[in-house]
Amino acid sequence: MFLQQAVLASRNKTVMPITDHSHAVSASRTNGTGQTEKNAIAQRVIVLLDRIGRLTRELQFADGLNPAQWEALRFLAQANKYSRSPTALADYLGATKGTVSQTLIALESKGLITRCKKTEDRRQVDLCLTEAGQAMLGKDPMQTLEHAAGEVAHELGAEMVKGLSRLLHDLQTRNQINEFGVCQDCSLFCVNSQAALAALEVPPVNGTCGNTGETIDAAEKTKICVNYKTTN
Repeated sequence: MFLQQAVLASRNKTVMPITDHSHAVSASRTNGTGQTEKNAIAQRVIVLLDRIGRLTRELQFADGLNPAQWEALRFLAQANKYSRSPTALADYLGATKGTVSQTLIALESKGLITRCKKTEDRRQVDLCLTEAGQAMLGKDPMQTLEHAAGEVAHELGAEMVKGLSRLLHDLQTRNQINEFGVCQDCSLFCVNSQAALAALEVPPVNGTCGNTGETIDAAEKTKICVNYKTTN
């Protein structure tokens, strides 16, 4: 999610000053400008997200790849069968089709991805990771951030995820950007009828996509989808 936030931040040219949080809160109470503690905290959150985004970008110049190439590999590893296309990748990254095309050419030349024609529609391309691509993800520099987040997960994990998820959702909604949520959490994901479910001792493994009518297997339903629609 930090990556999507970084993409969104890159579209906003407003630069926020880096200020000390305690000073900003104190000033909001005493300097008569009308700035509230809530606004001061919001500004500090923006600064922190921006700095984390910049740091993670720098970390991703590693093992001969640049940030866009790493992001593409991660996306293809997480994306379901409806989403492994150049168009969906461009949408996810907030990049132009031309930029994504160059990224894919570079990854293909390195032997990290392949392009296959979809069996159901030969005009469409399915992007897949090769074994070398899967192995490269084992060196993902974002693991550094994952380890750092793990250090505070026991204390702030649930609330931090909840807050960041809400922030991301609000930004995506305001800017009309696809959410790319997990398939099984989508409002279009269908399971058996309630009567059928009541007769089962365990939940069904598969589901059905309400958008295409196709069966979604256990592996696919845990991946992210370009057609995701949030539940109300």
